[in-house]
Amino acid sequence: MTPAIAPGTASGTPVGTAPGMTPATASAGPVGPDGGVPAAVVAGVGACLPAVVVPNEELVAWWEADAEWIRARTGIERRHVVSPGEATGDLAVAAGRQALANAGVGGVDAVVVATGTADQLSPAVAPQVAARLGLGPVAAFDVGAVCTGFLYALAAAAGLLAAGTARSALVIGADAFTTVLDPDDLTTRAVFGDGAGAVVLRAGAAGEPGALTGLRLGSDGGRHQLIEIPGGGSRQRATGQPVKESDLYFRMQGRAVFSQAVTRMAATARNSAADAGWAPGDVDRWVLHQANARILAAVARELRVPAGRFVSNIATVGNTVAASVPLAIADGVAGGRLRAGHRVVLAAFGGGLTWGSAATVWPDLPTPPLPAAPEPAPPAAPDPSEPPPAAPRRDTDRSARAARPEPPSAARRHADPSVRAARPEPSPAARRHVEGAGTDPSRGR
Repeated sequence: MTPAIAPGTASGTPVGTAPGMTPATASAGPVGPDGGVPAAVVAGVGACLPAVVVPNEELVAWWEADAEWIRARTGIERRHVVSPGEATGDLAVAAGRQALANAGVGGVDAVVVATGTADQLSPAVAPQVAARLGLGPVAAFDVGAVCTGFLYALAAAAGLLAAGTARSALVIGADAFTTVLDPDDLTTRAVFGDGAGAVVLRAGAAGEPGALTGLRLGSDGGRHQLIEIPGGGSRQRATGQPVKESDLYFRMQGRAVFSQAVTRMAATARNSAADAGWAPGDVDRWVLHQANARILAAVARELRVPAGRFVSNIATVGNTVAASVPLAIADGVAGGRLRAGHRVVLAAFGGGLTWGSAATVWPDLPTPPLPAAPEPAPPAAPDPSEPPPAAPRRDTDRSARAARPEPPSAARRHADPSVRAARPEPSPAARRHVEGAGTDPSRGR
């Protein structure tokens, strides 16, 4: 049997046993079908993508830049973007519902949502997702580890199953990350998209197909500034100073992130494979965070495995943050690239800094349908203590109605072509920023 716990390393701490303890000395707990601690077994997958698709050609029209330049630097050709009024919870509900249907179950004991863009600062979005799915008063909480969030959520859910707190769990990675991007910054808008992916986990035996093993997590908070949204949190609010608008948007240091992403993902993925008893060459499919195509190619070189063994959907969805790994899983299953019996390693790297990985032998699952559309949130119940809102006034001046501007584009948030035409091309520094996020520094330009 594959060991449940492996020696700790700098590239990721094994999950499942407290420091100084071994499975033999840990207190008695729930027993799985094989007589051991229950394993978390993948039982269903689901996905959701917003309806609005923004190809490179439409995106760069605002900057008068080159669409092929984006594709060459990142591997991204288009991305999906939430429409006005759509939020992370809407994506999570749709992906979760599809995963439950794919697993053939009507409910679970816990819901874990990995996201960096919850519907509001407080409370967490997971309880709302559980309620909208009709799951009842189950345990539900969010996990915040940015692009590594789904791996952290898998580990958290696996712990619930191992402890006997739950017998099944719905794990969702969801982000509407375009809502935290500077609308004037091509360097980030070229990379990120919105979406959600989900898996259903059930308690099972450690040796069966779909059982997760080699769960490893790691972090380096000393480099937190490499990937951040500096404003809006308690540190900024505690200053008593108004927040700068630019501090409310996502930012990253591209070249440093590239180096860290390749090193950390390759190391933790290699260790999860070793935990499962596999050399890198034994792994049939690598499902890694879809940061950009050049990072994936660099990890393949680091592991010395063919790039063709990597499941990738980055060309059509971009970097979807916490949704990245589960969306790639669903896409791989639907497209036949991820099949029953495949030895699979999952890995991710993200803000924090954080990284994580896991291994499994892929189970025989029904092929999921195409990604679902977001499910709109139900209208909020009226507060009986508040007076009813006044009826909106109708415009009687037809000339005033005719003068109203067109709504902004969902892709660019700007619709005035005269403004677009007046906008300068990205500076050399901006181009270096994107190139750093999508170029291997060791290979030069």
